[in-house]
Amino acid sequence: MTTLLNILWLGLKELRSLLSDKVMVIFVIYAFTLAIHVQATGTSSEVNNASIAFIDEDQSQLSKEIINAFYPPRFRHPVLIRADEMQDDMDRGLYMFTVVIPPRFERDLRSGRNPSVQVNIDATAMQQAGIGAGYIKNIINDRVSSILRRTDVNTDMPVQLVVRKLFNPNAVSSWFKSVVAIINQISLLTVILTGAAVIREREHGTLEHLLVMPLTSFEIAMAKVWANSLVILVATAASLFLVVQMVLQVPFAGSVVLWFLGVLLYLFFATALGIYLGTISRSMAQFALLIILVIVVLMLLSGGSTPVESMPGWLQTATYFLPARHFVSFSQVIIYRGGGFWAVWQEFAMVAAVGLAFFVYSLALFRKSIAVTK
Repeated sequence: MTTLLNILWLGLKELRSLLSDKVMVIFVIYAFTLAIHVQATGTSSEVNNASIAFIDEDQSQLSKEIINAFYPPRFRHPVLIRADEMQDDMDRGLYMFTVVIPPRFERDLRSGRNPSVQVNIDATAMQQAGIGAGYIKNIINDRVSSILRRTDVNTDMPVQLVVRKLFNPNAVSSWFKSVVAIINQISLLTVILTGAAVIREREHGTLEHLLVMPLTSFEIAMAKVWANSLVILVATAASLFLVVQMVLQVPFAGSVVLWFLGVLLYLFFATALGIYLGTISRSMAQFALLIILVIVVLMLLSGGSTPVESMPGWLQTATYFLPARHFVSFSQVIIYRGGGFWAVWQEFAMVAAVGLAFFVYSLALFRKSIAVTK
């Protein structure tokens, strides 16, 4: 009972210390509000307002129909240019795409030939270039097929492909990016708050005050765990309901309670990581450098930025021992697919096991650091 009371009072001290730090409070509020919104809507992997130009060497009714098929918001209104202008305009970055419709294009199509349409792409915007090329191909094929159906040319396809997108029918990138942004902020802020609390006590001399009290290293560490976890949990709940669901209109298909249970398990690991980094760091500057190295790797290998399946085989095996990967995995299952506990229990168990092991190791290192201080 005494241990629980010590953890409670030490945790309340941590909360008062954090709330008195106005810069840190503002940073937490910004990270879970404006930063989430900007990350979800400010960048997009979709093609929007892409600049496109046409070189129409056919000047037929079909070529005009194809040009008129491109319009906002995917593409800007097409611009007609001459063939000798294309290279210079692409070099200057005026157009992301230039489409060359060859001479006798419509006549060759109606004669049963297969003419080629050249699409030149500025691949410096690599992701948008690849997606945009697919858009252009589909738009041209659809428009050509609809025109030729009005004639006696046989355009029947042996197979009709029917595509249905599950969980995100309109492929809205903000639905995915907003949740990934929350996951990244949970990892970043939890480690920063916990580690900074350890370093702040060492720099301000309050750690020595704690050492003269009848307190154990376990009580000191657990107080930091529950206090900082509570702050992050409240900020996450506010961000999820106010920013993600109300402002960005992202649907939550599964159980909110189940997802927050998973968040609690992950916070146990993240706070242990913060204690570890705060223990081995001798200054706030050193801690900041370690944060960059560790958190960036966690974000990149979690599967939020790049699917784990796209990574090399040996790296996929390594990421299996990263709780961040399982955090992203069960978040996608619960939030998007509406999965229940039995769909995510393995990820929960892995996060809990790795988090517990790392907490034990961090606690041992923290206890050793305190012993050296004494």
